[in-house]
Amino acid sequence: MKDMNRNLNENENIIGRNPVIEALKSDKPLDTIYISGNGGSLGLIRRLAKEKGIVVKDAQEKKLTQLADGASHQGVVAVGSCAEYVTVEEILDVSKKKGTAPFIIICDEIEDPHNLGAIIRTAETAGADGVIIPKRRSASLNATVAKTSAGAVSYVPVARVSNLSACIDTLKENGVWIYGTDASGSDYCKTDFTGSMALVIGSEGFGISRLIREKCDFMVKLPMYGKINSLNASVAGGIFMYEVLRQRYSG
Repeated sequence: MKDMNRNLNENENIIGRNPVIEALKSDKPLDTIYISGNGGSLGLIRRLAKEKGIVVKDAQEKKLTQLADGASHQGVVAVGSCAEYVTVEEILDVSKKKGTAPFIIICDEIEDPHNLGAIIRTAETAGADGVIIPKRRSASLNATVAKTSAGAVSYVPVARVSNLSACIDTLKENGVWIYGTDASGSDYCKTDFTGSMALVIGSEGFGISRLIREKCDFMVKLPMYGKINSLNASVAGGIFMYEVLRQRYSG
């Protein structure tokens, strides 16, 4: 027990080569592995992570030291996941079991964990079936997301996909319409959200990426009357989600 405690910091990151290898072998829920180097046991860690679909990010010494709170990290730190990821099919099954039209949230490169946590929290209260995020260029289910979501990560299924574009194709094959959020779109209050739908929320700085925008069936916008022409991603997402909720359950 002493050895295990020595290789955990207060954020429950797993530090060092052997502890990370054992975590991988024991199927401990891991979100991301930060690593510097390729040879020997580091190569084994990369291989095991790939087999299990865990994201591996090359990191510099400064990043590893920060994650390890200054402890000896041996070139690798694994960040635990606050919840297990599900498949897109499992999210689609949620609405089938409820007997309702799918209502799914897609986060396109939301990199701030506070925003992702807030989106998941609102998704839970608005009755969304699940949230989909990409593996790359996105916040993930870490401790910050768990705290910001106020526990909603325990109730909202989250799928983490390698290819968001291909994922949208799968949704369309299952009869789901894709609604993008952008200033060029139609008034959200005049848009029908009562059918099978997925709402795409774009990144904090750049909005929805070009490729994902091209996949959207509709674009919707919020009215802006002030001097600032954008809202925080989680705030905007919350307004859209509650319009979906209003339309589906009003009256």
